[in-house]
Amino acid sequence: MRFLETDEHDDPILSVVNLVDLFLLVIAVLMIVIVSNPLNPFSDRSVVVIENPGQADMRMLVKDGEELREYQSSGEIGEGEGVKAGVAYRLADGRMVYVPEAPAGPDDGAGPAGGAPR
Repeated sequence: MRFLETDEHDDPILSVVNLVDLFLLVIAVLMIVIVSNPLNPFSDRSVVVIENPGQADMRMLVKDGEELREYQSSGEIGEGEGVKAGVAYRLADGRMVYVPEAPAGPDDGAGPAGGAPR
C-alpha cells in the first residue's frame, strides 16, 4: 500500500499555492496603504499637505474633493495689499491660537467725537 502514501514535500503545486498566498498578502497591504493615504484618490475629503514647511523649497498640495492643486514656493518674500485679519498667539505647549479682529466699518463707533465702541 505504498501508492496510497503521498509525500507532500515533493508536490510542486504546494509551492504555487504558497506563492499565491504571498501575493494576496502583498496586495492586501498595498490596498491598506492606499486607503490610509491622506491624498487617497477614492476619498472626497478636503486635505492640505505641506512639505518642507518654512524652507525655500516648500510645497503645498491641496485636495478638494477630486481636484488636486499644487503650490510651489518661490522662496521670495511676498507683499501686497490687504487688511489685518487678526492676531495669532503661540501657547506654551506649542499650540497656535488665532483671534480674528472685528471688521472695521463706517459704523464701528469711533466717530469724529471719539466715542467708545458700542
